[in-house]
Amino acid sequence: MTIDGILRDKGVEIITARATDSIEEISRLLHRRRIGAVLICDEDRRPQGILSERDVVRAVALHGAAALMLPAADLMSADIVYCSPDDTVADAMALMTDRRFRHLPVLEGQRLVGVVSIGDLVKRRIEETQAEAEQLKEYIATA
Repeated sequence: MTIDGILRDKGVEIITARATDSIEEISRLLHRRRIGAVLICDEDRRPQGILSERDVVRAVALHGAAALMLPAADLMSADIVYCSPDDTVADAMALMTDRRFRHLPVLEGQRLVGVVSIGDLVKRRIEETQAEAEQLKEYIATA
């Protein structure tokens, strides 16, 4: 199964924020949309960074409540790692595990086409495993 299959099933809505948005605003966005990370994009929706719940917690631990007034640009990870729609779920999971992050933007050429989370990938792997088990049961039952 590929990343493209996951995006087709879950949809391709991409939640973004701006580098000038405060951490308080972004925290509200994360909460309201029930997501764990947001892409920080310029006015042309070109990614500049990614900001996760972990980044927010780290900032509050270091700066206290003042962290909420900081702009996203101060906390975001600017070194974004991407995958492609043609990548396999297993390859994306390995990348996320090796690099220790839970959200992976998806690029097709130079165009941002979606974001997958580790939860999306695990869900798909479970579905694949269950389908394989059912196929094996049917095969054994007919043998």
